[in-house]
Amino acid sequence: MASPPGTFRFSLLSVIIFVLLLSSVAIQAYRDLSKPGAWDFWRETYIAASMNSAVIPDVDIDGSGRGRRALAISGTIGSASASWFRDRLTEARLVPGDAVLLSSQGGALNQAAIMGEVIRTHGLVTAVATSDASGKLRAAACASACVLVYAGGQTRYGIAGSRLGVHRFTTSAPVNDPLAEAQRIQGMVLGYMTKMGVSSGIVEAMSQTSDIRWLSPKEALALNLITRPVDRP
Repeated sequence: MASPPGTFRFSLLSVIIFVLLLSSVAIQAYRDLSKPGAWDFWRETYIAASMNSAVIPDVDIDGSGRGRRALAISGTIGSASASWFRDRLTEARLVPGDAVLLSSQGGALNQAAIMGEVIRTHGLVTAVATSDASGKLRAAACASACVLVYAGGQTRYGIAGSRLGVHRFTTSAPVNDPLAEAQRIQGMVLGYMTKMGVSSGIVEAMSQTSDIRWLSPKEALALNLITRPVDRP
């Protein structure tokens, strides 16, 4: 049976329109992914997060016998870590006074600041530590941008043996005025740390080196970065 006149033309036209629409979407996606950091954000959001998490039902941080629920996070703070962290908090069902345990060498500064703000908004406490399923704590390290996440804690526990490392923050993105950008970053970090109740001296400690400088427990306490030292584990 012969096809009605115009059927082939209509079908060919539909295919052409479909290809054009698909091409426009592909071009826009390419442009979006070509933006600085866009690919990292897409990869972390849809393929593999740069951080890991575990919910610990009962952790006794200070040895008081008072257990609390905790979300332990570790890994590199990536371009989409703040959104990832919000989702993990929702799943963990933490309440004010519960804890976020940190173990990270740092990463994206802006994402870390957002994560710290989220922690403060939820009234959570922070500690640099890892934990097994039973709630037994182990000392860990938190450096660079991770320190901003730690600073978000309503109470910031200093676990014996754990380390806090700071350094001068820079940007890897090309900028017209590197000095102005460095001053902007320093001002942002100062404003954030001051808001979280940390001494402005923390910025001076950061500015002294581009390498990680590990703060002694005494220094971290004097800067009010640690607000409650714990003589364990």
